[in-house]
Amino acid sequence: MKAAVIPEVNGTWEIREVPTPRPGAADVLIRVEASGLCSNDVLATKGILPFPSVDPAIPGHEPVGRIVEVGSAVTSRRVGERVGTTWIRGTCGHCEHCQREQPLSARSAFLCAEPVSTGFTVQGGHAEYIVVAAEQTVLIPEGLAPELAAPILCAGYTSWSALRAAQPQPGERVAVLGIGSLGHLAVQFAHVSGFETIAITSSPDKHAVCRELGADLVVSDGAQLREAGGADVVLVTGNSYRAAADALQGLRPGGRLVLAGIDTGDVFTIPPTHPFFGLGQRILGATHNGTQYLREALDLVAAGRVTPLVETFAAEQIADAVDRVGKGEVRFHAVVTY
Repeated sequence: MKAAVIPEVNGTWEIREVPTPRPGAADVLIRVEASGLCSNDVLATKGILPFPSVDPAIPGHEPVGRIVEVGSAVTSRRVGERVGTTWIRGTCGHCEHCQREQPLSARSAFLCAEPVSTGFTVQGGHAEYIVVAAEQTVLIPEGLAPELAAPILCAGYTSWSALRAAQPQPGERVAVLGIGSLGHLAVQFAHVSGFETIAITSSPDKHAVCRELGADLVVSDGAQLREAGGADVVLVTGNSYRAAADALQGLRPGGRLVLAGIDTGDVFTIPPTHPFFGLGQRILGATHNGTQYLREALDLVAAGRVTPLVETFAAEQIADAVDRVGKGEVRFHAVVTY
């Protein structure tokens, strides 16, 4: 089969011919139709995040495709069904974390001794085929195009989990900081959930699209957010903790700021002039908070209430796609078709 391979740290992704994987008794073989390209894939390529330990290094943790073969013990999945899988799809089952029998979420990436991590510890989705344990797949709603489903397996899963973690109440305002791969979905999720939604972006050329996505108001920073009356929830979906700290000045008393993006070069610091201790505010972390949230996000997209904005690339364009994602030139999510 053809697969995208990262030859080495800082290497250029290339399409290679590699053996097609075979499913075990509990597995399914998926013919990949589309696989999202996450910025974390780029960070792993650069060695900023852990480089894939699987050999060859086939990345990608947003794959969607049709099942073409099922293992002899599989009863929950059938040939022809469209499925996807997630970044963290399993655990070792033996370590201290696993013995607590917690529901599967991204916490396992940090707490399990040997998590099963798509594109990092096992083969990823940037290939014509991928083998996944049947119980580690999620059904894609019928009628939902694979290129629209793929971004939800990570970006959409994260942004919806962030909104749910904040537990916004009726009448509260939700602000989204960073209108990119995650943020453009978070704006839509907040809007369709019935909340007055504010987009925070320093890019003037994104103001119009933010309003099209459902933002009631667009501001450039925390000061403008404060002047506009503030927000009860700030979803930080960008990659700047400095911008996140700046947004605190627009967070209302009792508000929640949710860190859902990754800043690999800075630390989150509460400004010394911000009276955080006296305002009853909370700082939360959120990523893939449980597969029930993934199901909810997929259903919203399948119903046409939320639409990922994607730019598609053929497999042969993979190197160009990675380069453009790394430079921030893709709006808003890159998806590679196989």
